[in-house]
Amino acid sequence: MAETKGVKPVPVSQKPTGGDKAIVSNKRQFFRRRKVCKFCVEKIDLIDYKDARMLAQFISERGKIVPRRLSGVCTPCQRRLAEAIKQARSIALLPFATGLPRG
Repeated sequence: MAETKGVKPVPVSQKPTGGDKAIVSNKRQFFRRRKVCKFCVEKIDLIDYKDARMLAQFISERGKIVPRRLSGVCTPCQRRLAEAIKQARSIALLPFATGLPRG
């Protein structure tokens, strides 16, 4: 065996494979439009907890609050939106969760 000084052996899991090469193709790159905050665009300062129809747009069918990365709402508006949804839930304007049976 030939000894190599100062060279560490590379684990098999880190060795390059044929699939590691960058693939250059003529396909058009998919461009996703940047989501804009609905509340900032429409200049809505107060997110009203009594407006259940508007709040329902930001709740999934399972009753969960939709995250910012999906809804496109900015951070301060997302905080106010979450508080409004929680208030609306507490006075039964919005559901806490759907009645899906487990099993």
